[in-house]
Amino acid sequence: MGSRAEIVLLGDSITEQSFRDGGWGATLANAYSRKADILVRGYGGYNTKWALFLLHHIFPLGSPKPPIATTIFFGANDAALLGRTSERQHVPIEDYKQNLRKIVLHLKEYSPSMQIVLITPPPVSEEGRQRYAESLYGENAMKLPERTNEVTGQYAKACVEIAKEMSVWYINLWPKMQETDGWQDKFLSDGLHLTPEGNTVVYQEVIKVFNEAGLSADKMPLDFPHHSQIDGKNPEIAFQQQGL
Repeated sequence: MGSRAEIVLLGDSITEQSFRDGGWGATLANAYSRKADILVRGYGGYNTKWALFLLHHIFPLGSPKPPIATTIFFGANDAALLGRTSERQHVPIEDYKQNLRKIVLHLKEYSPSMQIVLITPPPVSEEGRQRYAESLYGENAMKLPERTNEVTGQYAKACVEIAKEMSVWYINLWPKMQETDGWQDKFLSDGLHLTPEGNTVVYQEVIKVFNEAGLSADKMPLDFPHHSQIDGKNPEIAFQQQGL
């Protein structure tokens, strides 16, 4: 498909849903139109333990043309509490850190030049999760939260620690989103997943890091001549000038 650069978004449902209307992945694809292709590799419900099984398939070692950047966005499921309704997804915090290390090490081996960005889980609204459960199950809904904001914050902190330890970029969404009054309903649709406004926060933070990492879309070339450069009578000249 030509020589266009690629950017991979690896994560859970918050990444899988990123191409929905107003999604952070779709907005990235628009920003990098004709510059880089955005590849979504999001897997709803996955934690870092399960993500390890995907690495060799998505990032096979010896690949001739690796992506220029990859975002790693896990933790929302790892932070599910033991003894509650989502405990199957729970990963102990030390294991979460070790799994992130393994993911980053694999990506560094896959491509020493690729920019790696760890993204922390966003905050959790326990009230929002409760309302969502009640809308699905009525009186049979869980009475105790399956995730808490406090515990998710510990996973966010752990994610940042690994990013610093391994010298990769990071975005700390957990405190960032809570700076805004009413974040619980403004940024979260069901206490966990993102509203369009929540997606905008992620997009803006990703763009900031990409710009710092030298991946600004403004500085990347178009993959073929802009239409204004093409002569109506001799269109081949513009393509020849690009060696096409």
